[in-house]
Formats: sequence, structure tokens, C-alpha cells
Amino acid sequence: MAHTDSVVFGAAGFIGRSLVAELLRTGHTVTAALRAGSQDRLRTWLDAQDVDTAGLTITTTDIGEPDLALGETIDGVRDVYNTAALMKFGLDADVARRVNLDGAVHVLEWAARQPDLRRVVHICGYRAVEAGGDQDYGNGAYEASKVEADILLRRLAAERNIPLTMANPAGVLGPGQYFGLSDLIDNLWRGRLPALPGSADTFVPVVDLDYVARFMAGLPTQPDTVGKSYPLLDAATPALPELIRLVADHLHVAAPRFALPTALVRRLPRAVTHTDPEALSFLSTDRYDTSESDVVARRLGISHPPVGDLLRTYADGIVAGRSGTVVPTPKSGFRNGTWLSGEHADPEYVLLHGIPLNSDSWIHVARELDAPVLAADLPGLGRSAASSQSSGDWMAELMAPVRTRPVVVGHSLGASAAIEFALRHPDRVSRLVLIAPAFLQQRASRMTGSHLAAEVVKRMPTATLAARLGIPEGPAIASAVADLRRPGVAQRTWAALRAAGASRDELAAKLARVSVPVDIIVGSDDPLIETTDRPVVTIPDTGHYPQLTHPDLVARIVRGEKFAVATADS
Repeated sequence: MAHTDSVVFGAAGFIGRSLVAELLRTGHTVTAALRAGSQDRLRTWLDAQDVDTAGLTITTTDIGEPDLALGETIDGVRDVYNTAALMKFGLDADVARRVNLDGAVHVLEWAARQPDLRRVVHICGYRAVEAGGDQDYGNGAYEASKVEADILLRRLAAERNIPLTMANPAGVLGPGQYFGLSDLIDNLWRGRLPALPGSADTFVPVVDLDYVARFMAGLPTQPDTVGKSYPLLDAATPALPELIRLVADHLHVAAPRFALPTALVRRLPRAVTHTDPEALSFLSTDRYDTSESDVVARRLGISHPPVGDLLRTYADGIVAGRSGTVVPTPKSGFRNGTWLSGEHADPEYVLLHGIPLNSDSWIHVARELDAPVLAADLPGLGRSAASSQSSGDWMAELMAPVRTRPVVVGHSLGASAAIEFALRHPDRVSRLVLIAPAFLQQRASRMTGSHLAAEVVKRMPTATLAARLGIPEGPAIASAVADLRRPGVAQRTWAALRAAGASRDELAAKLARVSVPVDIIVGSDDPLIETTDRPVVTIPDTGHYPQLTHPDLVARIVRGEKFAVATADS
């Protein structure tokens, strides 16, 4: 028998796991009740957050069953939190009701049987507060089922004297949230948002995930919150057009200049709008009274973070995670239009990619280095915005916050910025490693024809491009292709390749003047054709991208290990 003071249903979900973490951090014993197969996901997430799980018990449940299918009896329960829900558009009405309505009732009835019960906290949507009993399943089963549950739970709790409090968050923003507003931001980022649905007054409120978790965890400590509903949203959220402009400025993309009425957007083909019709029901001019929620928050000592900072950080997460399709690299985001990941202030290595890749091409090398790295997308390439700065000025701005004296690694085109910085600031670089420095190799004729012509690349399958470049098909090339398909990136990549071909002699002369140690790595299939007095290590059976084909060997050379691969006399 598990003894616990708090039970969280839906504990592996986006809000549930953060609530579990907050309860554990504040000294509670917690039983996480979740669907079978979700245990490892919750434990992995809690470990990544450095949460002490000594007070955690995990059990499986199915809230669609009247007895919740609990695998064991739980003793000493005071507070029951229900964060379980099917949060998805396009649900069948019966499927949505089974979890969002019937499941909610089952949890409430189970909680009512606990002899030491202090509070039930149920999470529902913010629009349920204003729904007035309207359960329109014609516009979508997700919201309708949540509204129906909100009404029924409050009625049952009042009739049976169950201490229930409803928490009604708006669009909850935090790492891993890819629902609702994320679709608009993703379409904006990918150049697929020519017009904004709604009007100048459309209001899509947001709220910080940590704020929601702390608010919910604190509700049972406030006796006067029984029987009440609390909208959780930041009233400072700007109207939707201003919100999108703020995000667009941060991402350095164009914001839509026009708005279309939602009724018109609803009639357009989804292939044109890239929007689920059910999402349009959340576009409203309604405003919400948060005065009572604000009073409780002040008592609990919590406040909203600045909404602009919240939105910018959230937008970074959408770009880093490719809207939930990949695992984001750590500490990823924009700084002055440059996309960065890793350790911004104290890196041991700074990694600069080549064409047509982006900084994700270093993922495997970074893992092998097992040390703090800073990786950046070059200006105008990958996810970084175009810049009028020279490569030397851009590099100086990139390195401005760096307090260490790192090894700077440049692949192909990235070698140019590495050399420029080492010439200007030799005291701030411990060593240069140049991988496949294109200005010392055969001209990239295999990439200067139709293979990388902008319009061809935008339509080229990932596997085809990988094969033509002689690199493995995997996350690095998939990430590069995703960027090349955004407006302008393929054209800028093509222009950068042509410009690099015109500066070969200049770069060779600059390399000769670099005073810090330099090592060069090439593949045997893409050797140097120009002479240099710098040490050159040749990796057999690879071409222009040895960091993708042999990341372990490249990492060892970058670390400065001395071993025989195949050393070329220069």
C-alpha cells in the first residue's frame, strides 16, 4: 500500500509532469497515476529536471474505467489533481467523452471516497469559464468535452459536498508544448502564414507553465478556493496580430500584413490554411476576468514572467524542436538573429558548420567531445537571419560573451569565420581546427551545378541530397533540408557558395598569417590540392563531411589526441 499525500492523474503529460515536479520540490509525497507505458517517460523527464524523486510512487491507471484500474490501494491521500485529458483536435466525440468527461467523473468519485481528502483540483480550459453551458460538438469534440466536464463536475461536487477547485489555464507555454499557438508560430517560421486568421482584436491569451504548476500545487492550501473556478492567463498578452509581430521580429521573419475573418478561413481548404478548423474556435475577442486568480497568486507568492520573454523563449522552443518532430539541442535559441545552441559563455569548443548544413551537423561530434560546446548557424544560413556584417564582425559578436579561450572548429565555409577571428583575436583562441577547408580543396563542382541550385534543392528529397553529398541520411541532413525549404535560405546558401569560390586566394593568405596552432582534417576522397605548412590529418574512406561519417575520429582530433589515422605530408 502506497502512502502519499498527493495524487496526480495524467502525471506524464505536459502539465501533469510539471505539477509532479513542483509538488516534489515543495516536500510532498506524490503518487503519479498514469497510463501504462508512460512510467519511463516521466522518470526520464524528472531526472532531466534534477528533481529528487525519493517521495515519488508511480502507478498505472485508466481513468476511462469506473474503478480507474488502479494497480494498488493508495493510503493517506489529501489532495487529488486531475490533469489527464485527450488534448487533440479531430477527436471522435465518444473517444473525447470517455477521457475528458467520463474519466473526470471517475476521478472525482474516487477522490470523494478518500477518508482524508482535503481537495480535488481539476484542470479545464479557460474558455469553459465563459461557455455558459454551450457544448457544441459540431465545432470539435476536444473543447466541447472539456466544457461539458466543467459543468458536470461543478454540479456533482456541489450536490455531494466534494471540495473541488477548477483551474482553467489558457494557452500554456513551456518546453514540449506543441498544441494551439505552436501551429501559428510554426507556420510563421516556415513562411506559410501569408494572412492571420481573426481580426485586430483577436485575443489568444497565454500563461507560463511554471506559473500554472505552482498555482495548482498551492490551491489546496487556500481554504476559500473550494467551489471556485480560476482562469489562469496573463492579461498582458497582446492581441493576436501584435503577438505574432513580436514573435516574427524575434525570429527575423516577415509577419503577415493582413487578417482574414475566421469564418472565411474555415471555408478555405486546409492545404491552403495549414490550420486545423477546430483550432479556429479558439480565436475570439473575448476577455477574461482574472482578478480572483490574481489575488490567490499574490497569496502564493507567484507572478507571471514578462509576456514578451515568455513568447520569445517559446518561439525558440518551436524552432529548436521543429514543432515537436525532433529532440531540441540544449540551450537553443536566437541572439540578435543568430541561432545558437550549447554553452554561450564558457565553451571549450566553438563549432561552425559548412554548406549546405547547419549547426545540427555537430550533434554527434559534440556528444563525443563530452565538453561544453557553442554551435551557431552562419548568418543567413540554417536558422540564422541574413546579416550585412562581415564574417569577422559577425564572429566577434558571436564570441563577445565567451569568457574561455576555446578551440574554434570550422567546417568548409565555416573555416572563413574561424580564421578571421583567430587573426583579430589570437589571445582568445587556443587553437583552430579546419575541417575540409574548401579554399584549399578542389572547387565544389559537384555542388555548383543543379545539385544545389536554389529551386532544385527546395524540392529535392532528403535521401537524394544526402546521397549526392556522400553523407549519411539522418537528423543532420534532415535538419538542413528543413531550413533550405524555408523562404530565402536556399537562395542565400547558393549565393554564399558562389562568394566562397571567389575568395580562395584571400583565405589561403590569411591562414598563412594565423599565429595560433592550426590542425586540418580532410577526407581521403576530398584531399587538399593547395599546399600548406599546417598539419593535415586525412581520414580514410570519406569525403567533404568527415564530421558526419566519422564523428568519433573527428572529435579525437579536435580534442588534440595524437594517433595515426593517415597523416598527409603537405
